[in-house]
Amino acid sequence: MKNVKHAKCVRCGRIYAAAPDLTSCACGGILDIVYDYDYIRSTFTKDDLAQRRDSTMWRFRELLPVEEDTPLPPLRVGGSPLYEADALAQELGLAKLYIKDDGINPTASLKDRASAMAVAKAREAGAQVIACSSTGNAASSLAGNAAAAGLSTYIFVPSRAPKGKVAQLMTFGATVVSVQGSYEDTFELSRAAIEKWGWYNRNAAINPYLSEGKKTVGLEIMEQLNWAAPDYIAVSVGDGCTIAGLWKGLKDLHAIGFIDRLPRLISVQAEGCCPLNRAIETGEDWRPMEENTLADSIAVGVPRNADKALMAIRESDGLTVNVSDQEIMAAQKLLGRRCGVFGEPAGVTGTAGLKKLCQAGRIPSDAVVVSVVTGSGLKDVANAIAACGEPISIPGDMALLEAAFRQAGIRA
Repeated sequence: MKNVKHAKCVRCGRIYAAAPDLTSCACGGILDIVYDYDYIRSTFTKDDLAQRRDSTMWRFRELLPVEEDTPLPPLRVGGSPLYEADALAQELGLAKLYIKDDGINPTASLKDRASAMAVAKAREAGAQVIACSSTGNAASSLAGNAAAAGLSTYIFVPSRAPKGKVAQLMTFGATVVSVQGSYEDTFELSRAAIEKWGWYNRNAAINPYLSEGKKTVGLEIMEQLNWAAPDYIAVSVGDGCTIAGLWKGLKDLHAIGFIDRLPRLISVQAEGCCPLNRAIETGEDWRPMEENTLADSIAVGVPRNADKALMAIRESDGLTVNVSDQEIMAAQKLLGRRCGVFGEPAGVTGTAGLKKLCQAGRIPSDAVVVSVVTGSGLKDVANAIAACGEPISIPGDMALLEAAFRQAGIRA
């Protein structure tokens, strides 16, 4: 790969050749892919990008760690819409607000970006089987992307994973192991199985290429804003891979001169599981927490990408905010009714945090903000119904309809 120099441990600085089957550093630290920005600047321009008809994440191939002859995975990943949310911006007291809806990806979450990269690198490594642990979205995205590419998958999920996500896994033909325990228990079992049977490792906090896929959400946001960086980007945070990838993409664009400044990140976690935000707020090392939130996709008590995530928040002079499950459910309704965007609980947590910061006066009224919705509400319809309520249910009788409207206070 002419655009890649090597991989470097973020903890000890050890250098590794950028082989397709990279995992963690010998010291246990996470690796980071280091690019040759001089080479990229000499071969890649905004005009090149503007002329491309490919709207997927692979339009940014010069900023991605794949070989020139690597066949791209079949599913259309990336190119998700960035909506202007003027009504919601006015309600929150912001100059401008955009909603990046990544729930429209093939398996309905941002995690498809990482899984598409995993499939590409697995092919480079000659692997036929990919495995991972997941709270749900990474699992379904891997299963779908791998199935389309003709690869087999072994997926480990905690038993609390929503049925909608498990249904996706089974439909995509994955071998699914539902682990009776926490996400930490699930992760450790997957790691032992991967080591025993030699499967390609898709775990995002182990495989450094996965963040490179996730960073494309940031690349897209900047291109969609015509390279004018917003003041803030809000995102929900679990194991830390998404916010770390987002920051990596922004730094890449800054390094090659596509943007002239970097946004501040807003790290939003659930109050019931916020080890990374707690570390930032206390100035102490992060400590494990219980996983007490309905936002299952970010219910990660032992974040595996803590080093990169904490670095992203600190380097960006970012903000942290923790939200209750009630605030998450309120944000789910707010996005649906103001923007027509249906996000799952973890998917709307970034917007819940943004709302809380605006109400506390921590975001200037002249700010331009992007909030990333990381997953579709169809992933978890049970919590959506809990947030929004059941429909009116009556026999087919007009008099009963009128009575039901009166009881509900509806004026037709």
